[in-house]
Amino acid sequence: MTLLAFDWAYVIEKLILIIIIVLTTLLITLYTTFGERKVAAILQDRPGPNRAGPFGLLQPLADGLKLIMKEEIIPTAASKWLFILGPGLAMTASLMTCAVIPWSTEVHLFGRTIALQVADVNIGILYIFAVVSMGVYGIMIGGWASNNKFSLMSALRAASQAISYEIAMGLALIALLMTTGTLSLKTIVEDQVAGHWWNVVYQPLGFLIFFICAMAECNRTPFDLPEAENELNFGYHQEYSSMKLGFYLFAEYVNMIMSSAIMASMYFGGYDLPFFDESTVAPNIAAMIGIGTLLIKIVLFVFLFMWIRWTIPRFRYDQLMNLGWKKMIPLALLNMLITGALILSKL
Repeated sequence: MTLLAFDWAYVIEKLILIIIIVLTTLLITLYTTFGERKVAAILQDRPGPNRAGPFGLLQPLADGLKLIMKEEIIPTAASKWLFILGPGLAMTASLMTCAVIPWSTEVHLFGRTIALQVADVNIGILYIFAVVSMGVYGIMIGGWASNNKFSLMSALRAASQAISYEIAMGLALIALLMTTGTLSLKTIVEDQVAGHWWNVVYQPLGFLIFFICAMAECNRTPFDLPEAENELNFGYHQEYSSMKLGFYLFAEYVNMIMSSAIMASMYFGGYDLPFFDESTVAPNIAAMIGIGTLLIKIVLFVFLFMWIRWTIPRFRYDQLMNLGWKKMIPLALLNMLITGALILSKL
């Protein structure tokens, strides 16, 4: 392909879509911190943030400004470049996940048909696993580069926890892939839209395993052992300050939002709205309804993450690993074998 024949309009479309998705994700993440504090307040019968702006809505902006204005400190004994690389890698990996998520159907603007998905790759689920694995390196690098024994212990916990639960998560997904026959998230969503049944109907145990593993991958309670303040004095980001600390904190919330989007897409129809026929409205309106539907599903999952955090106490580390290796992996294998037997019985 020559330079003149290159479709620059397509490249510009994708760049604009990436910018919109990233900025929207960061804005949602900013207010997810506010939402978590409000949910915690409701569950614990207290007001929550209510001073900064009407109903406390400016609290996330105040917190963000506070992080930006804080002094950047790099410990003398730390490995400087790796210390900087850690939070950057964690944040980048968490944002890269959004590239393969189908946010809705197509829109028609300026005489062009624009797909609301950055990249429709036929190995989308493998891409997600690869990117999630990169995020673990961000935690490990930051914990090791801090030259702090508590940070290093926390990073080791995070790595072993991620490895343990990624195995069960992968096995749960194999059962889903056996029923869908594809690794493309877009195809998985379209099959649910066309079939009128969401995959959670066929894979309830697989979804439950995936959801539990997603909580462990996001270091959410009761799986927040890498950030156990009463055991590790703050966790792998103990030596971090200002926006380096902010990147780690933001990455956790972005991971939670992206995990919710992935679960909604794989098991709950993605942008599919039950009992709604998109052919009855204009394509652009149908696309906006699809985006709103997916966002509502994401919000419900995020609320579930928060509800569990403020209700269930933290596991001990031996309980965490026993659950992963002795319960989740055997259950995922059993689910995969049952799915295979059902598929063979229909042949």
